[in-house]
Amino acid sequence: MAFTLPDLPYAKTAFGEDMSAETFDYHHGKHHNAYVTKANELVAADPALQGKSLVELIRTAKGGLFNQVGQIWNHSFFWQCLSPETQEPTGKLAELIQEGFGSTDALIEKLKAEAVGHFASGWAALNLTDGKLEVTSYHDADCPVAHGATPLFILDVWEHAYYIDYRNARPNFADTILKKHVNWAFVAENLDGNGAERANQPG
Repeated sequence: MAFTLPDLPYAKTAFGEDMSAETFDYHHGKHHNAYVTKANELVAADPALQGKSLVELIRTAKGGLFNQVGQIWNHSFFWQCLSPETQEPTGKLAELIQEGFGSTDALIEKLKAEAVGHFASGWAALNLTDGKLEVTSYHDADCPVAHGATPLFILDVWEHAYYIDYRNARPNFADTILKKHVNWAFVAENLDGNGAERANQPG
């Protein structure tokens, strides 16, 4: 079975000027789709790769194939991390945020600093490590799945994620998304340890 481009979980116009329909046209419709197309080409050329899920390939692939499958997972997870409406963390997630960072605002600032300070392309991330929240980042197509992490949230800091709407102002993009558009309900759902599977696809 070939990998597919998942549908967005909201309309391309749902974020208004914060993340424009044009950005989704390029980011989802072209960039994400290109990773899917290339990954399928590479898998089709090697019978040993066929039948393996996206997560299986991320954990075993190297080089060009890793870049493609890593980016399919990263983007598929990222779209689910976003919400058109502003949310607030609740329940167990809110408790972990208070325990680890003191407040949601402090966590957002930590994530923003990680996103802005990450050199070149990559992803800022929130993982669950030994029962505690951990902010980190990944370069290029690297992703939590490749390291056995428990992913809760990721933020795309490749230029194609924000250049149409924010030009080179990554701090403004990170600030807007983290303060207004985090799908905290999805982040909380991933506390069950099954976040990797929520962006997986069968082979």
